[in-house]
Amino acid sequence: MPLRKFVTSPLASLSAKLLVMTILFVMLAEVLIFAPSVARFRQTWLEGRMAAGHLAALTIEAAPDQMVTPELEGKLLGHVGAYSVDLILPDQRIYMLSSTVAPTVDQTYDLRRAMWFDMIMDAVSLLTLHDDRVIKVTGMSPKDNRAVVEVVLDEAPLRAEMFDFAERILALSVLISLITAGLVFLSLNALMVQPMRRITASMMAFRRDPEDLSATLPHTRRADEIGMAQRELIDMQSALRSALRQKERLAALGTAVTKINHDLRNILSTAALVSERLADSGDPEVRRVTPRLMRSIDRAVELCSQTLAYSRDGALPLHRADIPLAEIVEEVGAELLPEARDGVSWVNHVAKGLRVRADREQLARALVNLGRNALEAGATEVTVTAAAPVREGGRIAVTVADNGPGLAPRARENLFQPFAGSARAGGTGLGLAIAREVARAHGGDVRLIESGGQGTRFMLELPGGGG
Repeated sequence: MPLRKFVTSPLASLSAKLLVMTILFVMLAEVLIFAPSVARFRQTWLEGRMAAGHLAALTIEAAPDQMVTPELEGKLLGHVGAYSVDLILPDQRIYMLSSTVAPTVDQTYDLRRAMWFDMIMDAVSLLTLHDDRVIKVTGMSPKDNRAVVEVVLDEAPLRAEMFDFAERILALSVLISLITAGLVFLSLNALMVQPMRRITASMMAFRRDPEDLSATLPHTRRADEIGMAQRELIDMQSALRSALRQKERLAALGTAVTKINHDLRNILSTAALVSERLADSGDPEVRRVTPRLMRSIDRAVELCSQTLAYSRDGALPLHRADIPLAEIVEEVGAELLPEARDGVSWVNHVAKGLRVRADREQLARALVNLGRNALEAGATEVTVTAAAPVREGGRIAVTVADNGPGLAPRARENLFQPFAGSARAGGTGLGLAIAREVARAHGGDVRLIESGGQGTRFMLELPGGGG
């Protein structure tokens, strides 16, 4: 598989995406702020006109006979920017200013009863309308909250100033968005994008050459997710390098064992023939030690066979068939008992009609390894049971239990690890590794259920067969 390259297009990079998303989100926030801001500007503008109208109406009180000339009245209304002003004081006095020709009122607003949502909708409506309306606005005077002011004025000046305010808000929003997006972009680029680029480059270099130590990232003290990912990558690369070296050594070992296996088996076969002749010796001492010599030679032959079988590459060749499980268990017991010491029993509790879909020889091999491990650990009784699948074609759980002393701590730590999982002096730890390999080749597995002073139980899962 060819190595992938970094993204070269700036628009397709993570940095560009972060920049665009930041600008969009800031603009969205500004839009959400825009409507209340415009509504507040409209309310402030109207309150300013009402305050000017209040002051203009109070001039009537200082005029002789509380009457003003038409010229002064026109100047006062021009200062307010209204057609008419009505001021209602707490003592029920009313002062009025009015132009000669008062236009028809198109819309009335009462700021005393307006809610925030109503003010937002009125502001948005004003920006979207193009009619030059005349409006009447009623509300409490900003100069005296006990006085009520009513003003009649044109809406066009308000809309013009609101558009000018909106343009300023838009320009400010764009500026804030660009500054914020730039700061966020630089921060995220330094905190996330660049570290991720270094991690990705290290992964690509490791894939290209796992033994190249120059591509390994330095250790970091960052406590966030990036730092955790970098530390985990460093540990993973170290573990993979060790595993690759071990795999190379095992491959070399398998090649060497394959080459010497044939000659070694011939040598052991010759030693076995000589040992059988020693059994006919007239020397009682020779006849006494001959069985021990034969067992040692058999164990050496078995060790060579297991090592050779495990060192083969590729999946196990399976010849599946529906076979009676009880029959296989009986054959395994018949094979193991002659090798065991006196007083050892093999108990077969598998139902006669139970069948499995498996390779007969490989399944027997897995059960032999589980049983032999139990007997060599000191067990005097090995019991094999099987639970039928709940549904047709389901898995069968085969349990191999013994009454031995249980697994040693060293064996527990390296369970199923070849050349490391044996608690017995001279053992290879291949028995459980081969049993698991056989089970997984069938689509099942081998698991340790429990191990203690009362014994050890392993479960072998297998695919069910026909009835």
